[in-house]
Formats: sequence, C-alpha cells, structure tokens
Amino acid sequence: MALSRRQFVGGAVAVAGATTAGLGTTGFTPSVRPADLWREFESAPYTHPQIPYVGRAGAHAGARRAPRPRVVANAVTYGATPDGSGDSAPAINRALAEAGERGGGTVLLPPGTYRIDDYLRIGHSGVVLRGAGSGRTTLLATRHLTELIGPYGSRYGGDKSSWSWAGGLVWLSPHARHASLVTAIRDRAWPFEGWTGNRRDEWTTLTALRPARRGDRSVTVEDPSGLARGQLVLLRLADDPGHTLLEHMAGGGPGPEAYTWDDKAKLTSYVPYEWPVRITGIAGRRVTLERPLPLDLRPEWDPRLVSGAEPLTDAGVAGLTLEAPLLPQAPHLLDRGFNGVTFQCAYDCWAEDVVVRHVDNGFGLVAASACTLRRTRVEGRGSHHPYFCREGAHDNLVEDFRIAARTVPAPAGTQLHGINVEGLSSHNVWSRGVMETGTFDTHRGMPFANVRTGITVENDGRHGGDASAGPLYGARFAHWNVTVTNNRAGLVKLDTVAPYSATVGISEVREFDQIDVPDFTGELHARVEAYGSPESVRPENLYEAQRALRHR
Repeated sequence: MALSRRQFVGGAVAVAGATTAGLGTTGFTPSVRPADLWREFESAPYTHPQIPYVGRAGAHAGARRAPRPRVVANAVTYGATPDGSGDSAPAINRALAEAGERGGGTVLLPPGTYRIDDYLRIGHSGVVLRGAGSGRTTLLATRHLTELIGPYGSRYGGDKSSWSWAGGLVWLSPHARHASLVTAIRDRAWPFEGWTGNRRDEWTTLTALRPARRGDRSVTVEDPSGLARGQLVLLRLADDPGHTLLEHMAGGGPGPEAYTWDDKAKLTSYVPYEWPVRITGIAGRRVTLERPLPLDLRPEWDPRLVSGAEPLTDAGVAGLTLEAPLLPQAPHLLDRGFNGVTFQCAYDCWAEDVVVRHVDNGFGLVAASACTLRRTRVEGRGSHHPYFCREGAHDNLVEDFRIAARTVPAPAGTQLHGINVEGLSSHNVWSRGVMETGTFDTHRGMPFANVRTGITVENDGRHGGDASAGPLYGARFAHWNVTVTNNRAGLVKLDTVAPYSATVGISEVREFDQIDVPDFTGELHARVEAYGSPESVRPENLYEAQRALRHR
C-alpha cells in the first residue's frame, strides 16, 4: 500500500527554531512561527528579491476545478475495445480528432483496459480525454516513440536520444505545430520545440513595448491595433551582446557580470526569452496582462509582443492509468520513448487523476505554460525523468503529486532525476508532493523564479546538465517547508549555489559525492530561515499563501 505523506515522514521532525547546520533532528515537535521572509514578501509580493510571485500559476490562474466540457464521444462506439483484445489507438485518436473538428468536448474511455499500439494525440483546443478514474481505466502501450515516429537526435550533437526528455504516448500539442515537429524529426532536422517554430523564426510582431519593471501587471504598447482582450500573446525579449538579459535573470550584480556567457552555446540558444501570457484588458495603449511581468522590459532587449504557434488551450486528460511494458530502464540519455503524458505549446491545459507506470519519462511540460498537473503519480520500475519541465515552460502548477519507490533495482548506467526544471523555465510550482525516490533536479539552463513547497523527498537521485547549458540556477528560487527523509543534500538547500534564493524550513542535510560549486563569484544574496526545522514556519505552503494573498 502506498505511504501517506505523514507516514512517509515517519514522525521525525527537527528542533524548533534551528537556524544552523549544527542542529540535528529529534523526536520533539517544533514550535510554529511566522517566517520573517514571508512578512517581507507580503509588503512587496511582485518584486521581492528572493521569492518569486507564483500566486497565479496553473491553468486559468490556478483554478481549483478543471473545466468539464460536455461529452461528445465515447471511444468504444468508435471501435475501442475495453478488454484489451485489439489496438484501440486508431479509434481513440479518431474520436479525439473528430471532437476537435466539431469544436471540442469530452471523449469518454469507459472502465476497462485498452491496448494502444500508437501514441494518442490531442491537437485541438477544448478536447478532453476522460477515463473512469485512474483505478478503472487503463491504457496499455505496446510501442515506444522511436518505433512510432523514428529516432530523435539532439540538436546539440552527440548520440543522445531526445526521447529522453521529449514527447509522450499521450501528447497534447497544437495540431499544426505537432505535425511540423514530427516532420522535422523524421527528416532528422532536429528542431527547436517551442512556440516560434523548429528554427525559432516563425513569429510575427504585434507591437513593440515601452520600458517596464518586473512585477508590473500593465504595459504600454506602441500600437494596440493588433491586440484584443483574451488574446494569448508571447512576450519576446532578445539578449544584447553583453548578455545583460541573462545577467538580469541571474539577479544582476558583480557575480553575473563576471560570468562567462559567450561559450554557453546551449544556454544562449534559449534566448530570445518567450513568455506566453493572456491579455485581460486594453485601455488606449495601456495593456493589462493575466500575470505580472517576470522580468524588466528594457530597450536594449527589444521588448515586443509577438504571435507564435496557434496554441492548444482548454485541453486535458483525466481519470486513467497509462502503463508501458515492464522492460529494463534504458542507459542514460538513450531512452526509446516509452514516455507518459506531455504538454507542448499548451496553455490553460491540465491532467488530473492520471497515473503512469513503467515509463521512461513521466509527465512533460515542454514550452508549455499555465498548465496544471493535479493528483498525478509516477510508479513502477523507475523513470529517468518522472517530471520534466523545459524549453521555456512557465507558470505551471504540479500539485498533489507522487513519485513512488521503484519496484525493481536500477540497471547499471541509468539515471533517476526527479522533478526537473531547466531551459530558462520560470515561475513553475511543485506543491504538496511525496517523492519516495528522486531529487530536485535542474539540468542547468538557468531556470529561475521557481517554487517547491510542502514536499517530502527521499533524496536519492542526481541532477544532470552539461557545461554548455550554463548555471544551475538563476535568481528567485524558493524551497519552502521540505522534509528530506534521508538528510542527503543535492539541490534542496540552495544558499550555497543559487543567487537571490530562499531556503525556508528544510531538513538538515549533508553533502554527498555530487557537490556543486557556485556558478557566480562573490555574494549570492541567498536567504536561509528555519534550517533543520521542516514544517516549523508559517505559512506552511508558499504557493497556497500567495493564492490567499491575491484574494485579499
């Protein structure tokens, strides 16, 4: 039986008020007190130097309930067989496509086990694939993405398989964008994966922007004629020759200014920075956005609003288990693509009550923004990336999640990472999770302004990332009330590696053989509070507290 979060913690809590590494854990219950950093944040929620504002993360600004569009199809009537006797993928895909062509709606998968010999595609907005519950509807996958689509090499060279961090056997991505990705993969023209095309040149300027500051909700545009309320646009910021945009993402100051950016080819390929956001109001040349600006807008970065790929919105998958064959985990970076559920170029989309089992990689957010993964679980023989968040994925929410302990030993030469974030991804939240295995992973690529809160972790994974991807962290990472059951360090305590970061209420941890050194010289301006005392500070959950603050 799966452990509850309280059972997993095992009752071991730390000495109340501990703030130094010299204090260990005891059997005493810690006193509870308000965090000093939280008091500071309340007075400047959009511009705090160490804590990012994430109170509107997730689909529809963090809506508690996913939309339930009307039922328009039952996959069984299209020929899907719930006894596993035949390949149900063609029927399910046909039902999903026709639902999209008719304007959206829910496609039901009644209780049963459905064999799928192909991957499932949700490419139209407003389409939801809904099973009868993760314990009642099961998809049994028989083939991996290398077999179904083809080998997927890395655009950065080498013999790596990009199926190690991309694609899903349930793949939610806009129809046209997805088709262009698959064509490029089959042509071995390894693509960029984001909103502006395989070569990042498929965008159109809507308007230039006047200067603004991080945290502003409104911006001044040069020309509002191409904009409309409710429109989804991309904020585009291009770096300058001095890399002052990357320095800004790292918090600025002498350390980032002294850092060598020019030779970080993988990192610099992620710029221009692209941030999807919905317009909520227009008054003359003043435009109000759904979320506060994640960064300053400065003339030297050529700030503008642009259009990119037609987005996938209001699509989802719910109430099912996806199970891959129980095969040995592949050697590191050579995954074949028995992957779970992936969102790509998606906005306001979701997964709820979904389990993936025996997969190479679990749940993916690839250039996806404002999506919610709720009550999801990765289990079985162990996964390379149970959760991956990359290629400029922003404002997503992963809550009430679990990574179960692996059921078979890890083969030699494999890796387990955990909850991953990389590639300039920002303002993502992982909340209320139990990780019976894995770690708080970054693959470099300088993710910034992300939050992990209310999580219990058996910290036995390792992070990845090569030198060309640049720093492990940018500014404003926050780890808040995190219990580490084996007391092993590894990207949980942030103050020695992450600039302008906050580590609040985590277990006392000790280093192991993967010891990271700071990417930036000098003072990191990191903050630590209640070290050694998980769950001793209030608010207990940083994301939930920010949601409550927004409603005051």
